[in-house]
Amino acid sequence: MAAVGAGAETVAVGDRVCALLAGGGYAEKVALPEGQVMPVPDGVDLVEAAALPEVACTVWSNVFMLAELEAGEWLLVHGGAGGIGTFAIQLAKAMDARVLTTAGSPAKVERCVELGADAAINYRDEDFVARVKEETDGHGADVILDSIGAKYLEQNLNALATNGRLSIIGLQGGRKAEINLGALLAKRAIVMATTLRARPTDEKASICASTVENVWPHVATGEIKPVVDRVLPMAQAGEAHQIVEESRHVGKVLLAARA
Repeated sequence: MAAVGAGAETVAVGDRVCALLAGGGYAEKVALPEGQVMPVPDGVDLVEAAALPEVACTVWSNVFMLAELEAGEWLLVHGGAGGIGTFAIQLAKAMDARVLTTAGSPAKVERCVELGADAAINYRDEDFVARVKEETDGHGADVILDSIGAKYLEQNLNALATNGRLSIIGLQGGRKAEINLGALLAKRAIVMATTLRARPTDEKASICASTVENVWPHVATGEIKPVVDRVLPMAQAGEAHQIVEESRHVGKVLLAARA
């Protein structure tokens, strides 16, 4: 069986996993640069493998290569029950960091804790800034991985620790916001924003190679496991997108291209 992620960012076929990192549509055959083809980790079946490259490359490149999260530091992950969030929790714990996360329901909060989060915060009922300060004894988050964007900018800055790093990877909450430069200066903080899809081919290849070298061993041992919410046939691609848009999933939603 070949499988693709519901965002068409990964294709698993044969013994290789293609990290498209480019978006697009769905197809049973794809052509892409060799550097964006990654091996299926040992112990992972082909369908589950399709849940790995996009989230693994996103988390590794932003949290570790760019924001340089270190062992013992606090990471705050927004959307901990999503594909990126479930992977970020596991990878950060594998690297001996401490993890806080937000989620939108009691069931998702519970699942995040099961995956290893030190604490999960229901953002619908709680002030995540206050909880971050409480859980870290006033220290704050050393690194924040944020897919919300403008809506959370001020709160994220308030939640950051001194010398904290805010990595923005999505714009679900808007593109434009005012920033308090005084707060940024006082905390000696860094705000960064990236996207994988717009990067040059050689940069994508470098990220894929670094991910295989540093992350795949943790997957092969079972320390990190791909979280797949469900697998749907390609004919139900519309339903898959609706599930993701309505946040009715935990982890990744995959499409089976063919048997």
